[in-house]
Amino acid sequence: MPPSVSSLFDPHVTLANAVQSEPGVYALLLGSGISRAAEIPTGWEVVTDLVKRAAAATDPEDSNAPEVAAGDPAAWWAKHGDGKPLGYSNLLSALGSTPAVRRDLIRSYFEPTEDEIERGAKGPTSAHRSIAKLVQRGYIRVIVTTNFDRLMERALEDEGISPQVISRPESLAGSAPLQHSPITIIKLHGDYAELDIRNTVDELRTYPPEWNSLLDRLGKEYGLLISGWSADWDLALVDALDRRTNRRYPIFWDERSSKGNNAQRLCGSHLVSVIPSTSADELFSGLVDRVDALERLKEAPLSTAVAVARLKRYLPDPRRHIDLEELVFAAVDDLAKIAEKRITFEGADSAAYDRHLAELKFVSEPLISLLATGVYYDTDESHAPLWVDSLQRLMDARTRFTGTFTDWAEKARHYPAALALRAMGVAAVARGHDGTLMKLLREATWRHEIVGPANAIYWLHDYNYLNVDGVKSLPRWNNQNPRYPISRLLRDDLREVLTPLMGSASRYEDASSDYEYRLSIVQYSMPGDVLSCGTATGLYCGETAWSREGNGHVLTAESKFVRYAALRPDDWPLWPTIGGREKLDEKISSLRVHLWDLYMNRRSN
Repeated sequence: MPPSVSSLFDPHVTLANAVQSEPGVYALLLGSGISRAAEIPTGWEVVTDLVKRAAAATDPEDSNAPEVAAGDPAAWWAKHGDGKPLGYSNLLSALGSTPAVRRDLIRSYFEPTEDEIERGAKGPTSAHRSIAKLVQRGYIRVIVTTNFDRLMERALEDEGISPQVISRPESLAGSAPLQHSPITIIKLHGDYAELDIRNTVDELRTYPPEWNSLLDRLGKEYGLLISGWSADWDLALVDALDRRTNRRYPIFWDERSSKGNNAQRLCGSHLVSVIPSTSADELFSGLVDRVDALERLKEAPLSTAVAVARLKRYLPDPRRHIDLEELVFAAVDDLAKIAEKRITFEGADSAAYDRHLAELKFVSEPLISLLATGVYYDTDESHAPLWVDSLQRLMDARTRFTGTFTDWAEKARHYPAALALRAMGVAAVARGHDGTLMKLLREATWRHEIVGPANAIYWLHDYNYLNVDGVKSLPRWNNQNPRYPISRLLRDDLREVLTPLMGSASRYEDASSDYEYRLSIVQYSMPGDVLSCGTATGLYCGETAWSREGNGHVLTAESKFVRYAALRPDDWPLWPTIGGREKLDEKISSLRVHLWDLYMNRRSN
């Protein structure tokens, strides 16, 4: 089976919330498994049966010939065929002398007879009809399929929907853009009525450039729900999924079809959520039911954009402080409820750890956007207690888990709170809100049954909520063994949320380095018996962060900090940590030597 997904809740719930909250963002990838209940054969089963027919006609006196040929169709065709590779079109051409004969021959596999209609065979299944309902409501706008049948088209037409169908790569140029079409069906391997469909291993090894370009775009712009596709034979499609390593939206894959070697590898490499299901009918009818339940909620949750817009209106208005608190605390409590749910985490598996961190980041993003925006636009820092209280609630709401106890799972229980602290900290540094930063670090606390109470500087230290070796081994790095993996992970996980707030990618990176350097000053100033983890390194003191100055090296972030500190008043919140203005040079020099030693030690190891 594919690696189990560490989930904060039932993956069916995750899927339903993802589909319902972002209509049109998720595409479907449907394989032959979705049509099995309709008794529609797979492409290879059609080839095998056509070979049996050809063998029976070639040697009518040998009753065993059809079964022998079906046992190894490629070998039979190599001996009796026309010298061209075994394929759908070649077989049909050999068996039917005219296009009309060939169409009639192929229809028997995909179009029902009267008897089949009476017993419901070769018609749209419950899965097809459930998908059509999702399309009709605007939740699904793109369907990619390897199937030749027209069951999906029929189910859509029964809902009054006329789909845009693209079954040839050369048709892409003249088709309507995906975002402008209510529903587009992309039939990668062709339609059964066309004689050039793809179905042999050789035909499925590569795709035309048009298909590859389209699949790359889908991987970048859409989430994906895979059902009925095993990844065993369609090597070109496997390659297309493999090419997109950094996805904006996740992949969901039904458990029944994700058990093969290729599928397991894709699941482990691309943070795939495996959805338990006994059939495609169960999966999609259940998805419709869950989406219906979400639609019936009396008050739909605010979108992140709407929540942020309200926050910006409330911040400067002293009459709206209660509205502001209710808005923020509602978002905090929503994430806290998710974080408190019990999860199963089996063993120190790097792929499962990667999925676990990715899911925590995914569910945290709406709140992180709200908190970072609040800190950034809190001009006079009058709302600092609200940001501290929000962090406090997140620290208190630690994920519970069952299964094998591991240091990896234990540390990650504070990941949502740590992301929130860092996002607010970077926003505070970017705007010079040093009082807010110090309050966040010192006033939010958590009590451990053994260690006792300690503040965010301790519990949300990089090495206290993440496992360095575990982060270094995450599949997302593609075995590149990155230096400062925790710093890279945190910057990556917050980049999409914070870059728009900062105004540019470079300003986000600069603010991240400035935040990390300030944090290092605070950590370095704490007694060793209080902060046993020591000073956290990161990209702020990496290979490109040092410059020559006189007889030594100086950090870029240090130089900026010194210039900034020189202009601060005597009541600047960081002076007590540094030891006052008169201790600035001594503190900075001592920290520089310490960080240089850590840097050189890392280079030598």
